[in-house]
Amino acid sequence: MTRFLPGILAMAAIVVASNILVQFLLGDFLTWGALTYPFAFLVTDIMNRIYGAAAARKVVASGFIVGIICSLIGTQIMGEFGPLVTLRIALASGLAFLTAQMLDIAIFDRLRGTVWWKAPLVSTLFGSAVDTVIFFSLAFSAAFVFLDPANDVAWANESIPLLGFGPMAPLWVSLALADWCVKFTLALIALLPFRAIVTKISPPVA
Repeated sequence: MTRFLPGILAMAAIVVASNILVQFLLGDFLTWGALTYPFAFLVTDIMNRIYGAAAARKVVASGFIVGIICSLIGTQIMGEFGPLVTLRIALASGLAFLTAQMLDIAIFDRLRGTVWWKAPLVSTLFGSAVDTVIFFSLAFSAAFVFLDPANDVAWANESIPLLGFGPMAPLWVSLALADWCVKFTLALIALLPFRAIVTKISPPVA
């Protein structure tokens, strides 16, 4: 288990940092947490490549537990409009993280024998897309208001031009699309540290 410790610590650090930075806006549709959270996929993929899918799942489980702790703490911290973390956000965050990371592991494992960049890129793109859909729809869509009727998400369902210039859509759709665009960009950038770290720790892969 000690050999997995760097991955566990890295995942925990990313989850904690993202839970803190998500409280701070970056422009109209993003938070600073959008820049840190996608690196959770990098950690998962590195562990998967070097130690295998079982090890990657252990690292994800550790991140999930840390995420639950962060959510519990967030529910006790009052912000301007109520608790920093509502029940809907806690549920959405946990389900999105676990589902997306496990999907990432499964896809990566299936593509393990292909050219080196395909497994991390494809698995991260699919995983991050699922993560985005689950989180933003469960956390903010009016369709899931039954999850937490006391939580007012009317602000997230106001119609605005998509990303400020496209067709009219609920605000949460713009938030989700902007978030996924960041994840897509970082998935491409993360190929460089993925290759470098894997090459340094283990024999080069084809």
